[in-house]
Amino acid sequence: METSPKSLRLHIALMGRVNSGKSSFLNLVSGQDVAVTSAYAGTTTDVVEKAQELLPLGPIVWLDTAGLGDETALGNERLTKTHKVFERADVILLICEGNKIGAYEDEILSDAAKRQIPVIKIFNKADVYPTTGDGISVNSTDVSERDRVLGELKQALLKVCPEDFVSPPPLLGDLAPLGGHVMMIVPIDYEAPKGRLILPQVQAIRDCLDNGQYVTVVKETDYVRALENCKKAPDLVVCDSQVVDFMVANTPSNILCTTFSILFARLKGDIIKLVEGAAAINGLQNGDKVLIAESCTHHAVEDDIGRVKIPRWLQAKTGKELEINHVAGHDFPADLAAYKLVVQCGGCMNNRREVLSRISRCEQAGVPITNYGVCISELKGVLEKVLEPFPSALQKYREIKNG
Repeated sequence: METSPKSLRLHIALMGRVNSGKSSFLNLVSGQDVAVTSAYAGTTTDVVEKAQELLPLGPIVWLDTAGLGDETALGNERLTKTHKVFERADVILLICEGNKIGAYEDEILSDAAKRQIPVIKIFNKADVYPTTGDGISVNSTDVSERDRVLGELKQALLKVCPEDFVSPPPLLGDLAPLGGHVMMIVPIDYEAPKGRLILPQVQAIRDCLDNGQYVTVVKETDYVRALENCKKAPDLVVCDSQVVDFMVANTPSNILCTTFSILFARLKGDIIKLVEGAAAINGLQNGDKVLIAESCTHHAVEDDIGRVKIPRWLQAKTGKELEINHVAGHDFPADLAAYKLVVQCGGCMNNRREVLSRISRCEQAGVPITNYGVCISELKGVLEKVLEPFPSALQKYREIKNG
């Protein structure tokens, strides 16, 4: 659990007004001095992240934020980062001074309600302020309170924990039978750490093993020979999006196939919306702005997929001169109105809430959004084939295609 990818962890944000004791509470429940604490307001600047295993919930990430009402010189910048946490928080712990609910607390409660993020109230500084009401009473500086507070917090989290975390959408385990065979085409990715596969590939292999399936992993140069050596055809073939046209061309029509990124379109987002978004590619015009959003902050190589290949393929497919912008990590523009299309990466480094939040924001702005796998498959002319494992998405694509 300690090495679970951050994107698979429940994200719990600590929010509240300045000096309400958020960092002290984080140190108490984590059992470590994770965050610097001080009597001075505005001690927390950047969002402090702490990964931890919290049984029986499992792997989580604490997100300690700067407090509302920060009037220091950097207050506005700190609060901008605090508000961005709403995009990826699965649960919010509202840290109050006692049971005081004022304008700052109401602002957090209101924003959380708009985004349908559950909130647990923490009535801190119980040794000073009254703490009656629908919250957990605590004095964060009293370490003897830790076991009681953790027990109450776990119970509260289990009640409000999003269903997507308790029962997340499957990655690919439902696409092949028990004892089935999944073949994976894995080109060597030069942006991956030396000697390792990239995260989506590792997660897909693990998901097959968890679901009682066996896996054959091959490079694209060995794929045809590997198929010929199979006594029985694979139940599913999965490839890296960069070789999707090669896979489709060399896979018999009776074998289901798709890409790692399309698997993540379902796991992390809304595959139907992302398929709908791909339809906007054919309508792009000269001068249109396209946003490519990467979740990780790797150093781009010479032929980087997001910064080089997708822009090149978009220009070639549309025949138009497009303006391509890029963002990375948790950065995402507040104003999307100028864009005609957003292309989100697979999202292996995002939690599901953050990807769904981006899809929702694009929908509200009237901007189509798709993801790398769906986009590339459409650009290569093979999207219909690689959607066959997902009947509802395939039906939507055919409806769009047929007008």
